[in-house]
Amino acid sequence: MTKTVFLETERLLLRAWCAEDVDPFCDLCADPHVMRYFPETLTREKSESLVSRCIEKQKKYGFCMAPVEVKATGEFLGFVGLNRPDYGVPLPFDPCVEIGWRLKQSGWGKGYASEAASAWLRFGFETVGLKEIVAFTIPDNLPSKKVMTRIGMTRDETGDFLHPLLPEDHPVAPHVLYRLTRTGWEQLPDRAAAL
Repeated sequence: MTKTVFLETERLLLRAWCAEDVDPFCDLCADPHVMRYFPETLTREKSESLVSRCIEKQKKYGFCMAPVEVKATGEFLGFVGLNRPDYGVPLPFDPCVEIGWRLKQSGWGKGYASEAASAWLRFGFETVGLKEIVAFTIPDNLPSKKVMTRIGMTRDETGDFLHPLLPEDHPVAPHVLYRLTRTGWEQLPDRAAAL
Protein backbone atom coordinates (compact mmCIF):
# COMPACT_ATOMS: atom_id res chain seq x y z
CA MET A 1 0.00 0.00 0.00
CA THR A 2 1.28 3.47 -0.90
CA LYS A 3 1.29 5.88 2.02
CA THR A 4 0.67 9.60 1.63
CA VAL A 5 3.69 11.41 3.03
CA PHE A 6 3.11 14.99 4.20
CA LEU A 7 6.65 15.83 5.32
CA GLU A 8 10.01 14.11 5.41
CA THR A 9 13.02 14.69 7.64
CA GLU A 10 16.43 13.06 7.74
CA ARG A 11 15.11 10.05 9.68
CA LEU A 12 11.33 10.31 9.65
CA LEU A 13 8.23 10.27 7.49
CA LEU A 14 5.27 12.35 8.68
CA ARG A 15 2.30 10.94 6.84
CA ALA A 16 -1.41 10.30 6.56
CA TRP A 17 -3.21 7.86 8.84
CA CYS A 18 -3.82 4.34 7.53
CA ALA A 19 -5.65 1.30 8.89
CA GLU A 20 -2.40 -0.34 10.02
CA ASP A 21 -1.79 2.54 12.47
CA VAL A 22 -4.85 1.91 14.61
CA ASP A 23 -3.61 -1.07 16.65
CA PRO A 24 -0.20 0.39 17.53
CA PHE A 25 -1.79 3.75 18.29
CA CYS A 26 -4.30 2.12 20.63
CA ASP A 27 -1.42 0.33 22.37
CA LEU A 28 0.43 3.64 22.71
CA CYS A 29 -2.55 5.42 24.27
CA ALA A 30 -3.17 2.52 26.67
CA ASP A 31 0.42 2.66 27.97
CA PRO A 32 0.40 4.24 31.47
CA HIS A 33 3.99 5.46 31.04
CA VAL A 34 3.19 7.26 27.78
CA MET A 35 0.00 8.73 29.26
CA ARG A 36 1.39 9.65 32.69
CA TYR A 37 0.92 13.39 32.08
CA PHE A 38 -2.67 12.98 30.85
CA PRO A 39 -5.85 12.51 32.88
CA GLU A 40 -6.11 8.82 31.92
CA THR A 41 -5.06 6.13 29.52
CA LEU A 42 -7.40 5.78 26.56
CA THR A 43 -9.71 2.90 25.78
CA ARG A 44 -9.57 1.49 22.26
CA GLU A 45 -12.82 3.29 21.47
CA LYS A 46 -11.37 6.66 22.55
CA SER A 47 -8.15 6.05 20.63
CA GLU A 48 -10.07 5.16 17.47
CA SER A 49 -12.20 8.28 17.92
CA LEU A 50 -9.03 10.37 18.21
CA VAL A 51 -7.70 8.92 14.96
CA SER A 52 -11.02 9.72 13.25
CA ARG A 53 -10.89 13.33 14.49
CA CYS A 54 -7.30 13.66 13.22
CA ILE A 55 -8.35 12.45 9.76
CA GLU A 56 -11.28 14.90 9.73
CA LYS A 57 -8.99 17.79 10.70
CA GLN A 58 -6.53 16.87 7.95
CA LYS A 59 -9.36 17.20 5.42
CA LYS A 60 -10.66 20.42 6.96
CA TYR A 61 -7.45 22.31 7.73
CA GLY A 62 -4.71 20.59 5.73
CA PHE A 63 -2.91 19.40 8.86
CA CYS A 64 -3.44 17.24 11.93
CA MET A 65 -1.65 15.21 14.56
CA ALA A 66 -0.12 12.84 12.03
CA PRO A 67 1.65 9.49 12.24
CA VAL A 68 5.43 9.44 12.48
CA GLU A 69 7.39 6.50 11.17
CA VAL A 70 11.09 5.73 11.00
CA LYS A 71 12.10 6.13 7.37
CA ALA A 72 14.62 3.28 7.41
CA THR A 73 12.37 0.64 8.97
CA GLY A 74 8.76 1.78 8.63
CA GLU A 75 8.31 1.55 12.41
CA PHE A 76 5.27 3.47 13.70
CA LEU A 77 6.38 5.78 16.53
CA GLY A 78 3.21 7.71 17.37
CA PHE A 79 2.03 11.10 16.22
CA VAL A 80 3.38 14.62 15.91
CA GLY A 81 1.62 17.51 14.25
CA LEU A 82 -0.39 20.69 14.28
CA ASN A 83 -3.89 20.91 15.68
CA ARG A 84 -6.70 23.42 16.05
CA PRO A 85 -8.07 22.59 19.52
CA ASP A 86 -11.82 22.15 19.68
CA TYR A 87 -12.76 21.22 23.21
CA GLY A 88 -16.22 22.74 22.97
CA VAL A 89 -15.13 25.35 25.50
CA PRO A 90 -12.54 28.01 24.66
CA LEU A 91 -8.93 28.09 25.73
CA PRO A 92 -7.81 31.48 27.15
CA PHE A 93 -5.65 32.05 24.04
CA ASP A 94 -8.10 30.91 21.34
CA PRO A 95 -8.13 30.91 18.40
CA CYS A 96 -4.85 29.05 18.13
CA VAL A 97 -2.91 26.31 16.44
CA GLU A 98 -0.96 24.03 18.73
CA ILE A 99 1.90 21.68 18.09
CA GLY A 100 2.01 18.39 19.96
CA TRP A 101 3.45 14.88 20.05
CA ARG A 102 2.92 11.47 21.59
CA LEU A 103 5.52 8.76 20.98
CA LYS A 104 5.89 5.21 22.21
CA GLN A 105 8.59 4.51 24.79
CA SER A 106 11.05 2.95 22.34
CA GLY A 107 11.09 6.28 20.48
CA TRP A 108 12.01 8.38 23.51
CA GLY A 109 15.39 10.03 23.95
CA LYS A 110 16.36 9.89 20.26
CA GLY A 111 15.36 13.38 19.19
CA TYR A 112 12.42 12.14 17.11
CA ALA A 113 9.85 14.51 18.67
CA SER A 114 12.06 17.55 18.09
CA GLU A 115 12.93 16.48 14.55
CA ALA A 116 9.30 15.94 13.57
CA ALA A 117 8.05 19.03 15.40
CA SER A 118 10.64 21.22 13.66
CA ALA A 119 9.34 20.03 10.31
CA TRP A 120 5.76 20.82 11.35
CA LEU A 121 6.79 24.31 12.53
CA ARG A 122 8.31 24.99 9.11
CA PHE A 123 5.11 23.74 7.45
CA GLY A 124 2.93 25.84 9.74
CA PHE A 125 4.83 29.05 9.20
CA GLU A 126 5.92 28.69 5.56
CA THR A 127 3.10 26.70 3.96
CA VAL A 128 0.04 27.52 6.07
CA GLY A 129 1.22 31.07 6.86
CA LEU A 130 0.50 30.93 10.58
CA LYS A 131 1.59 33.91 12.67
CA GLU A 132 1.99 31.89 15.88
CA ILE A 133 2.05 28.30 17.09
CA VAL A 134 1.51 27.36 20.73
CA ALA A 135 2.15 24.29 22.87
CA PHE A 136 0.93 23.43 26.34
CA THR A 137 1.35 20.73 28.94
CA ILE A 138 1.28 20.22 32.68
CA PRO A 139 4.14 21.73 34.71
CA ASP A 140 5.59 18.29 35.62
CA ASN A 141 5.97 17.19 32.00
CA LEU A 142 9.67 17.96 31.75
CA PRO A 143 10.29 15.86 28.60
CA SER A 144 7.72 17.80 26.57
CA LYS A 145 8.86 21.13 28.00
CA LYS A 146 12.41 20.27 26.89
CA VAL A 147 11.17 19.55 23.36
CA MET A 148 9.27 22.86 23.32
CA THR A 149 12.43 24.73 24.31
CA ARG A 150 14.61 22.73 21.90
CA ILE A 151 12.41 23.66 18.92
CA GLY A 152 12.57 27.35 19.82
CA MET A 153 9.39 27.91 21.81
CA THR A 154 9.35 30.22 24.83
CA ARG A 155 7.35 29.84 28.01
CA ASP A 156 4.65 32.49 28.40
CA GLU A 157 4.85 33.09 32.15
CA THR A 158 1.50 34.91 32.06
CA GLY A 159 -0.21 32.16 30.08
CA ASP A 160 -0.67 29.45 32.73
CA PHE A 161 -4.23 28.14 32.67
CA LEU A 162 -6.53 25.40 33.93
CA HIS A 163 -7.54 22.93 31.24
CA PRO A 164 -11.21 23.66 30.50
CA LEU A 165 -12.22 19.98 30.30
CA LEU A 166 -10.99 19.11 33.79
CA PRO A 167 -12.20 20.04 37.28
CA GLU A 168 -10.12 22.89 38.71
CA ASP A 169 -8.76 20.64 41.47
CA HIS A 170 -7.74 17.81 39.10
CA PRO A 171 -4.01 16.97 39.38
CA VAL A 172 -3.38 17.61 35.67
CA ALA A 173 -5.69 20.62 35.26
CA PRO A 174 -2.90 23.24 35.63
CA HIS A 175 -1.11 23.84 32.32
CA VAL A 176 1.82 25.95 31.17
CA LEU A 177 1.85 27.69 27.81
CA TYR A 178 4.68 27.97 25.30
CA ARG A 179 4.61 30.17 22.20
CA LEU A 180 6.56 30.71 18.99
CA THR A 181 5.80 33.48 16.50
CA ARG A 182 6.72 33.32 12.84
CA THR A 183 9.21 36.14 13.41
CA GLY A 184 10.74 34.25 16.31
CA TRP A 185 10.96 31.10 14.22
CA GLU A 186 12.65 32.97 11.37
CA GLN A 187 15.30 34.17 13.82
CA LEU A 188 16.18 30.70 15.15
CA PRO A 189 19.84 30.13 14.25
CA ASP A 190 19.58 26.37 13.81
CA ARG A 191 16.13 25.96 12.27
CA ALA A 192 17.51 25.05 8.84
CA ALA A 193 20.10 22.68 10.27
CA ALA A 194 17.44 20.82 12.25
CA LEU A 195 15.81 19.51 9.07
